[in-house]
Amino acid sequence: MSHSTYNIQWNEAQNHIKELLEYEAAPETQKPETDRVSAFQTAAVIYIKYIQVFRKLEECYYQIVHPQKRIVLKHVLDGTMGRLLELKNEMVNLEFSEYHFFDDVLSDMKLTPADIEIPVPRYFTQDNEKDIKDRMKLMAETLAKYRLDETSDKKEEIKMSLEEAIKIIQVHERARQGCLRAKFMREIRAQEEREKMLAMQGASTMDPDVASTIIQKVWKGYSQRNKTLKLREEELIFIGMQPSSDTPTHHKDSPVSKVSKREEERVLIQAQHEREYQDALVNIKEKIREAEGPDIKENMQDQIRQWFIETRDATGKFPDYPSDDEGGSAAIFKTKNGEGGEEGAEGEGGKKKGKKGKKKKGEKKEKKKKGKKKGGKGKEGGGDDEEGFKMVPSMFIPGIEEASSTYEDIWKHRDETENFQQKYDAELIKELKRGEVESEIRVQVDDLMRQELKNLKAAIERDKGKKGKKGKKSGKKKGGKKKDKKGGKKGKKRQGFDT
Repeated sequence: MSHSTYNIQWNEAQNHIKELLEYEAAPETQKPETDRVSAFQTAAVIYIKYIQVFRKLEECYYQIVHPQKRIVLKHVLDGTMGRLLELKNEMVNLEFSEYHFFDDVLSDMKLTPADIEIPVPRYFTQDNEKDIKDRMKLMAETLAKYRLDETSDKKEEIKMSLEEAIKIIQVHERARQGCLRAKFMREIRAQEEREKMLAMQGASTMDPDVASTIIQKVWKGYSQRNKTLKLREEELIFIGMQPSSDTPTHHKDSPVSKVSKREEERVLIQAQHEREYQDALVNIKEKIREAEGPDIKENMQDQIRQWFIETRDATGKFPDYPSDDEGGSAAIFKTKNGEGGEEGAEGEGGKKKGKKGKKKKGEKKEKKKKGKKKGGKGKEGGGDDEEGFKMVPSMFIPGIEEASSTYEDIWKHRDETENFQQKYDAELIKELKRGEVESEIRVQVDDLMRQELKNLKAAIERDKGKKGKKGKKSGKKKGGKKKDKKGGKKGKKRQGFDT
């Protein structure tokens, strides 16, 4: 089959998954069910629908050759298998048995037992083919080693004299001859008994015409049955329900052999596309690092320097650089983009929130007290909680939802008219690897900007130290001049008095 066939089948499976998730999340399904039979019917319907989805997804994963689609498909397939196991556990808890009978459900859904058979996923062996071969090789080597050890061991020879050996041979030979004699005697006695029985019954009195009629009747029945089987086979071949004997199923031109051959070819194409995809992951990442790496580094440095300046203007000093455990410069932009608006709102209404917070605390305490009182009454009265069967929250539904949203966002409406061979999509790889390159460059930028911030802080401290020293020196000079002037005046006065 073509690529579009499996894409359509995948789309159908995703639509069924969407319907199932909506059905399981519906309030009616979440209500506890008191009737055990109806609860089992609900779980069985969901279980059978998941089996149908699983069969479609498994076939799509086995035949789709696009490497990036297979990643999403495997995510959905693993989640679907996990959900099947959870539903199976729910049904076992309901019926207390591991064997279930879905006759009523299958007749309502117009399905056959063959439609709910769970095949073993072929990717279990396909994806782990190398590990399985290595394991088999190790087992073969181990068995060969132990067999060699067994054969190499020399068995102890039992020492026996010639007379003892002759006695043993004579005993076995006599036993063999005795068995033969007993067998002959049994045959002779049986023959004698048959002859006696025939002599007592006398000769057969059947008419030859009657005997020939019986023989003809048996033969005609046998030949007519063969003719009927032949006519039935010809009819099945004519309506296309059975292959003709001229074109056996193992013939290379038969439809079955063509389909199996095409499946094997697609598996080989899968492996080839997967190798190309893995190579492209490395090559495209290197190209992004070479082409966009310098610009990314420069933009990061400019943004971090701008953050230095803004923080200094706001607080009057340079900030402390976040550590690697806190996320480095990534934490700067998270707080800058995510918490900036919240801080302003908190600053304006801080007082109101403080008052409300006190009120809320009081209200919570009162509610807790009321809750305790109600709980006590409920226990005394026997409890009003709803009883019944309710499905346990699933651990696999979030994974299924995540993979389904990935399919809806990327693959459902993607135009692949130019990708007829279903090779990897370079644009998706660029989006993936650009983030990895940015995170790697960010580590380098963080080291450089930490050193730069350290140098800036050291330079400002040196400038502050120089200004302080200049202020002290200028103050001393001004004080000395004033003293000299005062001393001069006093000296002149004293000279006047002296004169």
